[in-house]
Amino acid sequence: MLVLSAQDQAMLDGAFGSGVALAMRIVTRTANVMGARELIDISSAHIDGCLYHGPASLDFVERFVQGDTRVAVPTTLNVGSLDLIHPQLYHGDRTTQHAAERLMKAHLALGCESSFTCAPYQLKHRPKAGDQIAWAESNAIVFANSVLGARTSRYGDFLDLAAAITGRAPHAGLHITENRAARIVVEAPDFAKLPGRDVFFAVLGFLLGEQAGATVAAIVGLPPDSSEDELKALGAAAASSGAVALFHAVGITPEAPTLDAALQSQAPARTISISMDQLAAVRRRLNQGRPGDPLIAVSLGTPHFSVEEFEQLVELFALHDGPLKCDFYVNTSRFVLWQLEATGIAQMLAKRGVQIVVDTCTYITPVMKKLSGLVMTNSGKWAHYAPANIGVSVAYGSMQECVRSAFEGKVHFDE
Repeated sequence: MLVLSAQDQAMLDGAFGSGVALAMRIVTRTANVMGARELIDISSAHIDGCLYHGPASLDFVERFVQGDTRVAVPTTLNVGSLDLIHPQLYHGDRTTQHAAERLMKAHLALGCESSFTCAPYQLKHRPKAGDQIAWAESNAIVFANSVLGARTSRYGDFLDLAAAITGRAPHAGLHITENRAARIVVEAPDFAKLPGRDVFFAVLGFLLGEQAGATVAAIVGLPPDSSEDELKALGAAAASSGAVALFHAVGITPEAPTLDAALQSQAPARTISISMDQLAAVRRRLNQGRPGDPLIAVSLGTPHFSVEEFEQLVELFALHDGPLKCDFYVNTSRFVLWQLEATGIAQMLAKRGVQIVVDTCTYITPVMKKLSGLVMTNSGKWAHYAPANIGVSVAYGSMQECVRSAFEGKVHFDE
């Protein structure tokens, strides 16, 4: 049975306004469904509900705005449906555009930060290991839990904002230590020295999601030098193909210095050994393009590109002369864009024909000039969702292959 503190009860009873009372009703009812016995304080929230899906989402948020409600903890925002800095990029319905802009600005009126990124872990202030948070957006959840060692359950639209307004969350799910123990062991093949290895992290993530579902897994055999961006790609893919909210990379992530630590000294329910042939098969399944097929565009940055990924991109562009032969988009956050502008990277890439997109992502809203044809990406998540979302076909390759293909105007895969 859920036991509320005096402060919780006061919020529920309306002592802090009708908006806070509504938010607390959502939190407490969810806590009862989850079997939580108490609520806990959270130190931050990340909101997914600023992506416009219809009038209900706008009505919900504007109800809080009209009641002068404010978030109680530092709160970042996921991508919206528009790039507010480059509004001319939007090619969709104007009524939807207006509603989407209202929704994004309504969240700002509640005191949320104008981050508009699916990668809040790239911002200046990010959670530390052990911090209790309420994050939405599937890749952000799995990154926070796995790579940072912070603690969040999967918070969806409406519940995420309710937690931000109350500063409270159900003490259940992955907020609890024993629920974070790995129950499956995944043995990864050795792809550390393969060229374009960024592809294989996302492909492994797809297999992980399909095999694990929502079960916590410990992955053995990842390259010891696996970067945050590579783990980001793995987690995003796993959260797309399954419901993965936490994985442990043994010897790499904070709660898995050893396999025994990841398992919390329990025997695994099962062990899955993955081969390179299986990875290759998933890569083929994601790929609708063949070598030589003409491209309409390349799209990178799903989840949003980091500064380090932009630096890699600059190095790859330096290997090629002449103009791009297709459109080239990179999705990132305002925070990263400001850093790129300060170093001159943004201006240099713009001169080479690169369109940097912020606040949103090319797979969820009509940003690209052409929406019929073949687009190449190094993002497993983009490859998974874009065909259904915006109607394009996808060629899937490494960042290196994407850049070379863009300069050739046709799909190129390294042998």
